[in-house]
Parts: sequence; structure tokens; C-alpha cells
Amino acid sequence: MKKPIQVSNQGATLDTGRRNFLKLSGIGIAVAGLTLIGCDDDDFEYMEPNKIFDLGTGDVGVLNYAYALEQLEADFYTKVVNNFYSGISNAEKEVLTDLYHHEVIHRDFFKAAISGVTNNVLPTLEFQYTNVNFNDRNSVLATAKALEDTGVAAYNAAGKYITNPAYLVIAGKIVSVEARHASAIRDLINPGTAAFSGDDVINANGLDVAKEPKDIVMAAGGFIKTPFTWKEQGIN
Repeated sequence: MKKPIQVSNQGATLDTGRRNFLKLSGIGIAVAGLTLIGCDDDDFEYMEPNKIFDLGTGDVGVLNYAYALEQLEADFYTKVVNNFYSGISNAEKEVLTDLYHHEVIHRDFFKAAISGVTNNVLPTLEFQYTNVNFNDRNSVLATAKALEDTGVAAYNAAGKYITNPAYLVIAGKIVSVEARHASAIRDLINPGTAAFSGDDVINANGLDVAKEPKDIVMAAGGFIKTPFTWKEQGIN
């Protein structure tokens, strides 16, 4: 039996009066009136007690994978906005606050979407930032750049593993927002340059690079304290 999932941005604490590029593009594209159609009830896997969580198979696995990445980004930006680095400009504060709101909405969307179709929902993860100095501009922006670039590459490669067209549409909308995030951070680091679409994230065909789940988990693994597996993708 398939279950509909309704997710909206009602109650989101956003200042919609500001004509901000990230707000106008991101929130409108990513969260307004989203509807997903669930998987079949018998498609799910359930974790045995006291076992390391496995993301699952099929679309559920991909959704949990995206949820893990969104948890990481939301956690990072929560720490950033709760204690802005010394000397931050108003423009930087505005951009980072916008990204915080976006990532929290993305995280909560995935939790609601997955919970609506399965009990195999990734738990709240614990993260660590051993090499990040949250009071240093360069350290914060370099980490934000790495996380956003990783997120875009992850969505780009994961799309081919999604079988439900509704999920694929949503993933496409969210990755477009993540790409805006990546460009905004890159422009803060190197304003007025072509760094927003650098050769390190754009391939020879002019498209954003794509990275397989195993490569993404390896790149982000240093931030993630809570262990999980994705056996279907060879991540153990």
C-alpha cells in the first residue's frame, strides 16, 4: 500500500520580507507544498536491536543517505549561527543564516518523508568537528565549501539509484538549492571571481561533478561519529 506524504514550510521561521537570492530561490523551489508518494509497505527493512543502522535498500536507502548528509549540514550551520566567528560581516551573517534555515528545512523534510513510509529511519546522528575552528572565518568557510560541494556531488550521483519519479523530482529540486549554497560560499571566499563555478566542481562537459556514495561517505566520514552502513552500496 502506498502512502502519501505531505510536507510544507508552514511555521518555518524565515524572514520572507527580504529580497534575498538564497531565500527566493531556495525556499520556493525546495519546500513549498512538497508531496511524495511512499514506497510499498513490504519494501522496508527493519534494524535489529543493538545493531549498527543500515540505510536500507532501494529508494529508502537513498533517502536515508540524503538524510544523513542533510543532518550533517544542518548541524554544522547550527553551530555556525549560534556563535558567529569573530569579525563576521553583515553580508556573511545573512548568507550563513539563510543556509542554516535551508538545511534545517531539508533535514526535517527528509525525516518526515522517510517516517511516512517506513520504520527504517536513520536516527539522529552525532557529529564531530575536530579540525574546525568555529571562531575563524577561513576555517568555517572552507568547511562550508567542502560540505556544500560534497552535497551537490552526492545528489548528482545518487539520482540514478532512485526509482520513484516523485523522489527524483524532489532530489533534483534540492540539489539545485545545494548548488546555490555552494556558489554563495565560494563567492564569499573569492568575491567577484569565477570561483563560484570552479573547475574543481565542474566537469569537462560544463556539468557539476558527481561522486558515488562510497566516495562521499569517505569524504564526510571524519565529521560523522555515529556509525552506519549501507550494504547495498558496499559501505560497511
